[in-house]
Amino acid sequence: MNKNVRNTGIAVLAVAVAGGVAAFVVRDQVIRHSRDLFSPRFMRRLAALGHMAKQDASVDHVNLLKDFVAWEPRKSLRKRATGIIARMSDELQGVVVGG
Repeated sequence: MNKNVRNTGIAVLAVAVAGGVAAFVVRDQVIRHSRDLFSPRFMRRLAALGHMAKQDASVDHVNLLKDFVAWEPRKSLRKRATGIIARMSDELQGVVVGG
């Protein structure tokens, strides 16, 4: 076997493994952030809201945030979540009307 072909194959395999590991880590972080939305710690909930604010609008995200607003004891976090819900709802209505 040609040495260049073998080295290229090893490099492609290494990149594929690294991509798989990266996808697993990203998926784990997304799941962890949505769990932290209901954390007893204020800073984790705040960080989870920041993460949710960057997500694409979806019915699941809106429903999750509505549950959060009903559960959250702090007014500041409820207000932040309500703003995110409003943005996502506007985006979802734009998809339905424009689609």
